[in-house]
Amino acid sequence: MDTVTIPREEYDRLKKLEQVDWELVGKFKKGLDDVKAGRVKRVR
Repeated sequence: MDTVTIPREEYDRLKKLEQVDWELVGKFKKGLDDVKAGRVKRVR
C-alpha cells in the first residue's frame, strides 16, 4: 500500500464527496423500477 500526503482541506473535500445519501439512491432506484414496469403517467 502506498502513502500519499495531501493538505487537510483536500482530504476533507474528498471525504465529503465520498458520502452517499443512500435514501436518495433508494428512491431513485424505486423510480427507475416504476418506469421499467410501466407505472408512470405522462404529465403535460
